[in-house]
Amino acid sequence: MNFPHPIPVKEIAAKINATIIGDDTLLANGINEIHKVRPGDITFSDVKKYFQKSIDSAATIIILNEVADCPKGKALLICEKPFEAYDGLVRENRPFVALNSSLHESAKIGEGTIIEPNVVIGKDVVIGDNCHIMANTVIYSNAVIGDRVVIESNCSISTKAFYFKKYPEGFQRWCSGGRTIIEDDVHIGAGSTIAMGVSGDTVIGKGSKLDCQIQLGHGVVLGKNCLLAAQVGIGGKTILDDDVVLYGQVGIAQNLHIGKGVVVLAKSGVSKDLEAGKTYFGYPAQEVRTSYRELAALRQLPDFLKRLPRVTNLPPDPPDPQIGGT
Repeated sequence: MNFPHPIPVKEIAAKINATIIGDDTLLANGINEIHKVRPGDITFSDVKKYFQKSIDSAATIIILNEVADCPKGKALLICEKPFEAYDGLVRENRPFVALNSSLHESAKIGEGTIIEPNVVIGKDVVIGDNCHIMANTVIYSNAVIGDRVVIESNCSISTKAFYFKKYPEGFQRWCSGGRTIIEDDVHIGAGSTIAMGVSGDTVIGKGSKLDCQIQLGHGVVLGKNCLLAAQVGIGGKTILDDDVVLYGQVGIAQNLHIGKGVVVLAKSGVSKDLEAGKTYFGYPAQEVRTSYRELAALRQLPDFLKRLPRVTNLPPDPPDPQIGGT
């Protein structure tokens, strides 16, 4: 997430009541989770074993809750509750704006775009030329939609990320400061839900086609010309390269990388990265030939057991202690 303008690190430290270690002349250009940080960004960690990963990342300013060694050209901000400091900065620079009309005055809609009845379009949404947004769809703040995009009825675009931090007393939601970017010539089927990024962007690449009732989690990046059949669900921050095909009811866990041209057959569950150019099936998904051989062997198991020599003179089963016996 980019700030509207660069913010001096001294100003940030004052806002979150933090001590500066390192270069106090730096400017922050934006704020991001560790997965998507860039030079000039702020990130944070409140778990000591992840301090070094945050410090070694591309981030320029790191919020921590303990003192650590600061590399040259960076700044550490030491405060009591880094998560709350980070979350507060996101809320301040991307404040919540409730929908109170069907079309926010700041929204921009291109020429030739059709907006059907009961569509709601939020703050700072940009929609390109010759799009078709069908009835009852809601497009929340800061979404960016390219040209010739079709979004069928009852979709929710740029919903808040399902992203929570766990405390002993319960879960606290992270403020979603990212965007949803839908590139040119994308088709999104009815009843689909696309979450915005927490601090980075959720992206649907040019020419990709999504069937009905699809869920994309926060920060998912979908490549160009991907094809997703009905009821596919993809967990947050997973990246799919170009030309990926997912058949119906495929589920993909969070934080994975799916290579270019991968095909995943229906009802499969993906729990690890998938190598480009291969077809996968099963739960957990593996190369289709391996899965099919295993299924074929499983079907032969009853006959195989019948052919085994009968084993005799085995001791009797012990009595069930819950039932009794002699």
